[in-house]
Amino acid sequence: MNWIPIYKKELRSYFTSPVAYVIIFVFIAIVGVWWFFWDFQRFVIISMQATQNPYYAEALNVNELVIRNLFGNLALVMLFGLPLLTMRLFAEEKKAGTYEILFTLPLKDWETLLGKFLACWSVFSLMMALTAIYPVTMALLTNPEPLPILVGYLGMLLLGGAFICLGIFVSSLTENQIIAAFGTYGLLLVLLAMGWSGGFVGPSVGEILKDLNIFNHLQSFLKGVLDTRDIVFYLLFSYFFLFLTLRSLESKRWRG
Repeated sequence: MNWIPIYKKELRSYFTSPVAYVIIFVFIAIVGVWWFFWDFQRFVIISMQATQNPYYAEALNVNELVIRNLFGNLALVMLFGLPLLTMRLFAEEKKAGTYEILFTLPLKDWETLLGKFLACWSVFSLMMALTAIYPVTMALLTNPEPLPILVGYLGMLLLGGAFICLGIFVSSLTENQIIAAFGTYGLLLVLLAMGWSGGFVGPSVGEILKDLNIFNHLQSFLKGVLDTRDIVFYLLFSYFFLFLTLRSLESKRWRG
């Protein structure tokens, strides 16, 4: 449990500066505006049409029309929001000159990494918890199925954990937080583009690129389906970048 002091220190760092508050506020606001002016209003229009047309009444599914789109929008906003949370984790330590102090503490590298990861993931989980206001609002107005919503949030937490692990790795490579943020953006966009480029290559390579697209593995969660292949993908993806981060920390020890 030596990682707990690092965890507490990182949480304090997030909430003793305005950064976390601003990121959380902007994140919730963007998702809320997107949800209200697109998904919710479309649902209201279709609901009104359904009262006069049986075809629209059959097509009226709250989970498909509103909740699934909400999670899709969350994933896109996360792509731009989470690098702002991860950029400081190691880059700030290097810039402030406290990076070397980490190696003098009676901690193993993985304990330091675990404390930082869990602190960032806790802030992200808080952001996800606050977005529950939108499904709750829908539950007050209509009758969405709860299980697909819970599965969707599980997918969001796994996807967010994968984003954070990648962002921590990039942050461990530089002392510039801006470079860390844009480096993470770049890698995430490359992973997103892999799925789009699958149609421009052969079928076998296209399938590989499709499997490597981190967003494709979210689709089953958005449909309320728990597919162990997608869960394993996110866990392996996160482990891979945590492993690379540990190698990055070890290389610092070798260089002194």
